Amino acid sequence: MDFNVKRLAADAGTFLSRAVQFTEEKFGQAEKTELDAHLENLLVRAENTKQWTERIMKQTEVLLQPNPNVRLEEFVYEKLEKKAPTRMNNHELLGQSMIESGSEFGPGTAYGNALIKCGETEKQIGGAERELIQSAAINFLTPFRNFLEGDFKTILKERKLLQVKRLDLDAAKTRLKKARMADARAAEVTEAEQELRMTQSEFDRQAEITRLLLEGVSSTHAHHLRCLNDFVEAQTTYYAQCYQYMVDLQKQLGSFPSTFSNNNQSSVSGGASISVPTIPVSASLPSVSAGHGSSTASGGFNELRSSNGSRKARVLYDYDAASSSELSLLADEVITVSSVPGMDSDWLMGERGSQKGKVPITYLELLN
Repeated sequence: MDFNVKRLAADAGTFLSRAVQFTEEKFGQAEKTELDAHLENLLVRAENTKQWTERIMKQTEVLLQPNPNVRLEEFVYEKLEKKAPTRMNNHELLGQSMIESGSEFGPGTAYGNALIKCGETEKQIGGAERELIQSAAINFLTPFRNFLEGDFKTILKERKLLQVKRLDLDAAKTRLKKARMADARAAEVTEAEQELRMTQSEFDRQAEITRLLLEGVSSTHAHHLRCLNDFVEAQTTYYAQCYQYMVDLQKQLGSFPSTFSNNNQSSVSGGASISVPTIPVSASLPSVSAGHGSSTASGGFNELRSSNGSRKARVLYDYDAASSSELSLLADEVITVSSVPGMDSDWLMGERGSQKGKVPITYLELLN
């Protein structure tokens, strides 16, 4: 019991000494040992890493789950170490509604069949979104969270301990200074010098430990870079899947007859037709340079219109004429195109032998 009381008294004295030293430093009444510039820079870098990691994590979570209520629910279940209930995401809910409405209107009708196909595609996109979220959580968010809750907390602990050792060192310096100024006994001065050497040694040791931990932030950056690459790869896969799903859906919708019948199969009055536009696409994703090529092609069409001449053009995709004034096209054939005053900017006049008619410029590539 006596030992505990003595230790408690000693700890209280040490704490009081640190508090006095800290207060005097704040009021400029005591000297303060400054950390070396390299250590200060490492501390700033670690703090910046922590702040930006938190910000990136937060925005990534918002991107993957825009609904704040769902994010809060997932956070609560995570803290309780329980699995959150599985629920359909927005794409899957939309797909379910489309499938049910298509079944109600009748799978045998054009509209009902189209709704069912769209619904199935939306469900596929919903599944791809789940895979993206799972991959991002494992390969991107979890390593970032581990740094904040593990490595950085260790850095904070050691940095706080370094601050304590610095206060002890400066308090020892102050006591030695006062002992010398008061012409104290040699024994008191010797004791103060020994305390200073001990606190200096402890401070140097703690500064080295803190420095090694802070230099490890460079390895954290390298690890987070790999995680970032994994996240980009997961996004690339997700968007490529969505793109392919929509291309396949577009082809299916484009195969529907251009004139839709009502549920009783009676023709639409006035012969009105609804054409479903199709944008043929290659099997691979468009390259980054596609935007530049598009602007170059647009410039070529503008030059053709301003010159009122004619050019050879290669047909990119099959096109079925919607009226007698248009010209049907076959992919990869070469035709002659020219501009006609007053014609819509999205169309040119095409010629193939004796055949002539309007053609859409989106289906053409001008040849040099």
